[in-house]
Amino acid sequence: MSKCIFIFDDDVDILEVCSITLETEGYKVVTASSCENILGQVAATAPDLIIMDNKIPDTGGIIASNSLKASTQFQHIPILFFSANADVEQLAAAAQADLFMEKPFDLDELVAVVKRVIG
Repeated sequence: MSKCIFIFDDDVDILEVCSITLETEGYKVVTASSCENILGQVAATAPDLIIMDNKIPDTGGIIASNSLKASTQFQHIPILFFSANADVEQLAAAAQADLFMEKPFDLDELVAVVKRVIG
């Protein structure tokens, strides 16, 4: 059974490129362009990794990530926070994310990080 990655980003191009890249590596990828009902979306998918954009409707990546980390059901799921903001490291810390990447990022680097985190 392949590992599942849930990507939250409102940029459809990023969702598509990341999905194709990670699916080529054998991962199951689920995407959403909004973090509305984040707990419900994650419960329905049971991902092994969440990739979260900072600026995403409705609440934003920080609040969405904090909601996941506050939930005993989901707090164990690693979150890779990514953003085009220069202060992505501080944003990721505020989001309680486990990792962060600055946009734009290299797809090979993304794959390497995913493999390191979930195999």
